[in-house]
Amino acid sequence: MTETLNLSHLIDGERAEVARPGESHNPSNTNEIVARTPDGGQAEVDAAVAAAKSAFPAWSDDSPEVRSDVLDRAGTLVMERRQQLGRLLSREEGKTLPEGIGETVRAGRILKYFAGEALRRHGQNLDSVRPGVEIQTYRQAVGVYGLITPWNFPIAIPAWKAAPALAFGNTVVMKPAGPTPAIASALADILVEAGLPKGVFNLVIGRGGVGQAIVDHPDVDGLSFTGSQSVGAGVALGAIKRQARVQLEMGGKNPLIVLDDADLERAVAIALDGSFFATGQRCTASSRLIVTDAIHDRFVALLAERVAALRVGDALDPDTQMGPAVSEAQMETSYKYIDIARASGGRIVTGGERLSLSTPGWYVQPTLIADTDPAMRINTEEVFGPVASTIRVKDYEEALAVANDTEFGLSAGIVTTSLKHARDFQRRARAGMTMVNLATAGVDYHVPFGGSKSSSYGAREQGFAAVGFYTQTKTSYSWS
Repeated sequence: MTETLNLSHLIDGERAEVARPGESHNPSNTNEIVARTPDGGQAEVDAAVAAAKSAFPAWSDDSPEVRSDVLDRAGTLVMERRQQLGRLLSREEGKTLPEGIGETVRAGRILKYFAGEALRRHGQNLDSVRPGVEIQTYRQAVGVYGLITPWNFPIAIPAWKAAPALAFGNTVVMKPAGPTPAIASALADILVEAGLPKGVFNLVIGRGGVGQAIVDHPDVDGLSFTGSQSVGAGVALGAIKRQARVQLEMGGKNPLIVLDDADLERAVAIALDGSFFATGQRCTASSRLIVTDAIHDRFVALLAERVAALRVGDALDPDTQMGPAVSEAQMETSYKYIDIARASGGRIVTGGERLSLSTPGWYVQPTLIADTDPAMRINTEEVFGPVASTIRVKDYEEALAVANDTEFGLSAGIVTTSLKHARDFQRRARAGMTMVNLATAGVDYHVPFGGSKSSSYGAREQGFAAVGFYTQTKTSYSWS
């Protein structure tokens, strides 16, 4: 057993003593309580927003070098503590330890990237159509941002939302996901340690009511949300109703096309990575494997062999290749969709059975399902677990049509040695991100992230695109 943490909200730079009725558990051993948590509500959100609003003028008017230095120090601290933070992340979320450490390093890199961006708020000098009149455009901070973050990347996504908000002079009220408050709280402590002034970053821990209170608060100027479509729709309506900025990332049902001419070994490795690592709990995971008829059976046989060999176990065990689901509900969702696919005529090639390991945990057997139809629920609804289905098609054109036939549009991939098909796919795939001979999951931190259709709404996240959401453009005219 490892020590249980006692968490508190961070409001106006203070960690007040609070009742802690909630608990987060270790998915690898549900007997272990990772943290005891408070259950925030309207009062805590009101106090956090008031603190952020009060801190905004000084923070936004300060030198960008001050903001840059704070984020750079925070990034350094995160990376220096990657072993400790990665272990906490893996205990709380269920990722394998290498995945937990890797995500922690990514969070540190994000903080350092936006430390640089704090000094690069670009503007323009433009000629007026009127002689003697000059025009300048420049970007200004917006105000208080409410950030509602998910559990599947519980330090990277808080970092990639908070870092640009802070870099450009905004203040923040964040609600971390219910299953993973401890790692988000650790990030908040590091931001304070790095020199962030009181009230600039606030953390309120609690259930869905906290998120709703943030969405509805009249002094929250912008909202960034990552989560499900159903919740995201409510966030959007709440923001639009009071004319707040809003940005949503809401998942995917991402296709991976494998053509006849593909390097089959590489295709199998790409599918294994995209579909099953991080326990399939990635919004960019490739859950629909669309394979041309000539190689379908060989591809399925090779992939099934690799899937069956995956070692599922405790996230901290160095021999584990796939950890548990984050929660009992997430585990049950995976098994529910496996049963739905089986009942609809899908063939379970490998997996699909309940796992019983030496410790009680929310383990899901990685599952590959063949002989599915594009219209089956397993191919239209997001499972968010280690479950992949194959769809047999006759050629590239049918594969592309099947890939695009979804309400989602986050990431889409193709495995082929044909330059013609690769370039055509990049143009015609209806997704915000395309991958050629790469897994659909796995994106860099310094480039825009986001999808099309129902996967995303509003401005892109990450990289140079983040400035568009976290600042507003002012146009200034002058005559002399």
